[in-house]
Amino acid sequence: MKELVVLRHAKSNRAYFVEDIHRPLSMEGIERIKKVSHKKSDFFKKADVIISSPAYRALHTAIIMMNELNIDFDQLVVDQDLYTFSSTKVIDYVYALNDQWNKVVLVGHNPAFMETINHFSDAGINHLRTAGLAKITFDGDQWSAIYEGEILMGQKNNNI
Repeated sequence: MKELVVLRHAKSNRAYFVEDIHRPLSMEGIERIKKVSHKKSDFFKKADVIISSPAYRALHTAIIMMNELNIDFDQLVVDQDLYTFSSTKVIDYVYALNDQWNKVVLVGHNPAFMETINHFSDAGINHLRTAGLAKITFDGDQWSAIYEGEILMGQKNNNI
């Protein structure tokens, strides 16, 4: 069985005139990811790996979540390939995950993450809010062979 957790970065602060990749989290975003981390701790616990986009807002989201839940930072991988807004790239990324990992947390960006959730499940969401997340469970033991999984959303409505 494989488990994929998709976590969109927390709310960023657009007040800074920096490149997109360097945009930091807002105070609101920091507080929200702290709350989400504790409320949905079962989504993150026992993850084999947490892979984040190198964008400051995504990486900061991952670090805050890990710190809040006392998850070992040895489990964190930063991968340039997740700094994308293309669902095709994220979907291909998931299919290529190392089969030794059974539970993977990805931290990154919309619209790629919303579309990835819809690709791997019947969620049919039309928006993934900042710090929104979903857990998708798949039968099988190879990432390259996963199909539609069973979805558990981070919130009860589609505006997660």
